[in-house]
Amino acid sequence: MTSTTLLFLVIGLGLVAWFFGRLKAAGLHTRGKGSRSVLHSLPNYHGWYVALWAIVPATIFMMVWSFVSPSLITDAALNSPAAAQLPQGGFARGAILSEARAIAYGHQVNAFNPLSQSMVTPYREAISYYQMIGAVAALLMVFACGVYAWLRIKPDLRARTKIERVTMMVLLLASLIAIVTTVGIFLSLVFETARFFSMVSPIDFLFGTEWNPKAVAGPRGETGFGAIPLFWGTVFIGAIIAMIVAIPLGLMSAIYLTQYAPAKFRSWMKPILEVLAGVPTVVYGYFAALTVAPALRDFAVSIGITSASSESALAAGVVMGIMIIPFVSSMADDSIAAVPSSMRDGSLAMGATHSETIKKVLIPAALPGVVGGVLLAVSRAIGETMIVVMAAGLAANMTANPFSSVTTVTTQIVQLLTGDQEFDSPKTLAAFALGLVLFIVTLLLNLIALRVVKKYREAYE
Repeated sequence: MTSTTLLFLVIGLGLVAWFFGRLKAAGLHTRGKGSRSVLHSLPNYHGWYVALWAIVPATIFMMVWSFVSPSLITDAALNSPAAAQLPQGGFARGAILSEARAIAYGHQVNAFNPLSQSMVTPYREAISYYQMIGAVAALLMVFACGVYAWLRIKPDLRARTKIERVTMMVLLLASLIAIVTTVGIFLSLVFETARFFSMVSPIDFLFGTEWNPKAVAGPRGETGFGAIPLFWGTVFIGAIIAMIVAIPLGLMSAIYLTQYAPAKFRSWMKPILEVLAGVPTVVYGYFAALTVAPALRDFAVSIGITSASSESALAAGVVMGIMIIPFVSSMADDSIAAVPSSMRDGSLAMGATHSETIKKVLIPAALPGVVGGVLLAVSRAIGETMIVVMAAGLAANMTANPFSSVTTVTTQIVQLLTGDQEFDSPKTLAAFALGLVLFIVTLLLNLIALRVVKKYREAYE
């Protein structure tokens, strides 16, 4: 019996335990009506109480067994007569056992070493034996723990309190996973960045204007790791060109959908607009590289710009702006819709036109949410990779010409970590330094956006 099958069987038995626990509690509740023996909690809570007792201990045992059983299986296979033919060398012996284990589990069909084929049968016997032990132990645990919980069902059992406590622990664990993951990412970036700065000067990295990373570290102060061109390319594409496209289109879309569009039209158009946020970025990259970039290059040549590149900052920025329109539009839409209709009605009653009301009343009132949406969109744009890789090129140029090829921080991180790299070289460690800078910038933008929304948010009755 595979672990997946066993897990589904345990869950199924847990549902059976829920049914019997609820049935017993419902019987106590029916008999206790009108007397002091009424249940403290509803029968559903008692059912979940029994189900959790049946499922959770068995699941924990299965997780522990999955770590313990491989070593037991290997020991059993090595104690078989076929293991006497194995070489004593550690590497050759390990390769044979690994191949035999892969065949026994069904991950591989044929053996390249004849000795591996001879070990397949002992491995299969050991796997079958220990899987049977694990399955029997798990099922016995389900039964024993379920019966124990079922016997504890009494009118005064605080099942609701226990279930709510378990739910709170699960929610707390989910929150801690997100927090610990973020802290782990940050610490790993800090550790590797410290190694990079022990080889390359932080001043040269943060303020240098030449980006030509080398695999071999030189003395402190070595040139070639100046990241200013990368920072400029990131800002130029993600925070300037993309925002020039996204802010007007997103804001005007929100104004139209909230103030002018009929309700039926809005119910169709708002989901269609938000579909843009779900399109994979590689699709945007292909669109930028195969459609937008050639069209912009031909346009530049037609107006006399002979140096226009087929990989340009303008192509990547325009497509990136289209991609983040839903971020701006959705936040602006929600902020405008949150403004009380009494403010709009009061403005119209005083003689203001519809457009004047939007410009002088609604937009100022909704401005904190709009600004927060823009800052979140900027943080999304500066972290984009695929569009820049496919449409903007890899050249680290400091230029304000939108028809020139530029690159960004995320693109260079991909380049530095692609292929066989030595993690002791400054060329590879530079990717972690770039990642740390990008992490800090994105975090600051998110904090500023939340601060703006919180500080300037209007509270309406």
